[in-house]
Amino acid sequence: MGAFCLLYWICIGLVLGVCWGADPFANFNMELSYITVSPLGVPQQVIAVNGKFPGPVINVTTNYNVVVNVKNKLDEDLLITWSGIQMRRSSWQDGVLGTNCPIPPKWNWTYQFQVKDQIGSFFYFPSLNMQRASGGFGSFIVTNRKIISLPFNTPDGDIVIMIGDWYTRNHTALRKALDNGKELGMPDGVLINGKGPYRYNTTLVPDGIEHETIHVDPGKTYRIRVHNVGVSTCLNFRIQNHNLLLAETEGYYTSQQNYTSMDIHVGQSYSFLVTMDQNASSDYYIVASARFVNESLWQRITGVAVLHYSNSKGPVAGPLPDPPNDAFDTSYSLNQAMSIRQNVSASGARPNPQGSFHYGSINVTDVYVLKSLPPTMINGKLRATYNGISFVNPDTPIKLTDVFKVKGAYKLDFPSKPLDRPPTLDRSVINATYKGFIEIILQNNDTVLQTFHLDGYSFFVVGMGYGEWTENNRGSYNRWDAISRSTVQVFAGGWTAVFVSLDNVGVWNLRTENLDRWYLGQETYMRIINPEDSGNKTEMPVPDNALYCGALSRMQKPQKITSSSNLLVCSKVFAVLFVMFSTMMSGLR
Repeated sequence: MGAFCLLYWICIGLVLGVCWGADPFANFNMELSYITVSPLGVPQQVIAVNGKFPGPVINVTTNYNVVVNVKNKLDEDLLITWSGIQMRRSSWQDGVLGTNCPIPPKWNWTYQFQVKDQIGSFFYFPSLNMQRASGGFGSFIVTNRKIISLPFNTPDGDIVIMIGDWYTRNHTALRKALDNGKELGMPDGVLINGKGPYRYNTTLVPDGIEHETIHVDPGKTYRIRVHNVGVSTCLNFRIQNHNLLLAETEGYYTSQQNYTSMDIHVGQSYSFLVTMDQNASSDYYIVASARFVNESLWQRITGVAVLHYSNSKGPVAGPLPDPPNDAFDTSYSLNQAMSIRQNVSASGARPNPQGSFHYGSINVTDVYVLKSLPPTMINGKLRATYNGISFVNPDTPIKLTDVFKVKGAYKLDFPSKPLDRPPTLDRSVINATYKGFIEIILQNNDTVLQTFHLDGYSFFVVGMGYGEWTENNRGSYNRWDAISRSTVQVFAGGWTAVFVSLDNVGVWNLRTENLDRWYLGQETYMRIINPEDSGNKTEMPVPDNALYCGALSRMQKPQKITSSSNLLVCSKVFAVLFVMFSTMMSGLR
């Protein structure tokens, strides 16, 4: 370890110090491996992070420089992506195949990025080959700096709840089913923090399943951060007899409204303020149940945890709190989504109101209509599409092909609207304009509700509706206080419209968060370059530790494995050196 490790971190420190100034560093180690657990009573292989399922919470402060050493102890390639973290100027750290070569088994790779001007609730997960269906996920929290006040009283505690549909088949079995042209079918359950349902019903829930219990004190108010990390199912989240005061979603404070339950779609994150104002005559149910399905068939799928007051007089019993009474009517859910408004008077990561950016009066420079259809057979394989194109990831990531001038790796001809032609496999990406202000219409003509995600950005959710979108629908847009977020639902047979300000140079993944559709090719990339930047002012250069693959695999050197413990020691040494260096520089001024 010795001199090499010390020199390595000194060099990294000098580079990062020049790029990012004196913002603090936070260092983490993440080892992904297989463990066996039985969340639904059936032993199965899951992906753990540092031996935990779900993985540990990453908690940092706005503008921190985050260094995460990832060790891949799986038997297949790995990438970690950071859903909602915008990776300003550095799509190199985004952790998807269009921007990164995968981390091979038994290799380490270190992510280095800054959570620049962000606050809020996010999560990380493995982005390749359906791996999230087996775990590997955890919460990623960015807290505000102390000089920036919260738009609510400081909560008495912070609670993370990860919900999601779950299969007892692992990700390799699920993707094999898709490769064979089959649908995944109904999941086997819904997990809450990696655990199965509380036995609220002896017929529906077998004995011996471990459930989650959340411990609270009476009279206190907690910030409860909820992430849907599942495969494809929208879940209705509710806490028996408690109001959910919505406060933030994916990095933006909301106008504070009370909800008795909230539909949380795949890939979405919410923060609620929940006051423990009940008499605690017993414990209370925490429920995550599937939406827009035959509830009698899906009853056994429901996720149930327990809210336990410290002065509780006994265990919870009786029926679960009712979900919205509209199993196949999405109008309630759509209206709920459009009721979520941005708190335009609150400060976000910076000490100025979030609403000072008047998106509604900016001229749109480009319009993209992305239409999804039910999966179809292309060249004998089941595939999913946007605008008739099922994306095939290039062998060499787009970012590297640009830097090293690899020819023919991808095409800049993604259509801005659906074309009247047979569906095809392609490596077509969007050639977007830096500093443009674009409108994206998500037209979901598939039979299932989907969620849409854009890396590198948040977007303003200005409209939703049913049927085919037309230009007349612009008259219904919210042009003042639409919520800004990175993941939004698109109801089956409907549309969602978003505005995006393209101020972040890079190559950014644009996808469905439904893992089955994503795996089948329903994604593309948005390539944004600044032609006037010749000195890496708007985009970081290729990282020194970049991995090389595809046409550039000859450039990849064998990796000298450094243990996680050694890297942690090196990180601590570097932190001390960084402080000493900053002190010396201050003395010289």
